Amino acid sequence: MSQRLSLSQAFLFLLRRDLLLAVRNRAEYAMPLLFFVLVITLFPLALGALPELLARIAPGIIWVAALLAAMLSLDSIFRSDFDDGSLEQILLSAHPVAVLVLAKVSAHWLVTGLPLLLVAPLLAEMLGMPSEAQPTLLLTILIGTPILSLIGAIGVALTVGLRKGGIILSLLVLPLYVPVLIFAASATENAAMGFEVSAQIYMLLAFLFLSISLSPWATAAALRMSAS
Repeated sequence: MSQRLSLSQAFLFLLRRDLLLAVRNRAEYAMPLLFFVLVITLFPLALGALPELLARIAPGIIWVAALLAAMLSLDSIFRSDFDDGSLEQILLSAHPVAVLVLAKVSAHWLVTGLPLLLVAPLLAEMLGMPSEAQPTLLLTILIGTPILSLIGAIGVALTVGLRKGGIILSLLVLPLYVPVLIFAASATENAAMGFEVSAQIYMLLAFLFLSISLSPWATAAALRMSAS
């Protein structure tokens, strides 16, 4: 990363670079979205024509699928940079590594999390989720998927130097994903039943702010450990 760039320019440069790489590798980055759609589509086939049951468990189905889709795409955050040596350049940059990490995580969310947000209403309608619960579902996905990317970045940074780190990565991040899954699915379920959802939304926002505050620094430290 050039020292002539300001911090904001370096952030935007790295963000744009990762987005361009994602466009060039569309097939690879489309897999999480395809997985998300396929998993949700299989539930009606497995449970049969039980619309009331599908509508009741729709929040859990969508969020479990979103969590698994997020885990499927985590390795792409730093793997290509580690393989081609770009990661060392990022670590040697004059700019704070945590800010550059945040740029890469932002690009990852735009490529993998945002498509889930866009396609979720169609899948919720397919499962028969009540229309009054769908805005809450979208809000939880909007808040929750960045948390998944931020937490997952720490696990990826710890395992990026391992040849077969996928299983270890899953073991590291899956327990940390559980609170997001619980509060997000609970908020959507409460909205479907007409109950108050502010407590769950506030908890998700707290998780988001905490992740933004701590995850980039922890990820930067983990990357230095993996690269050493």
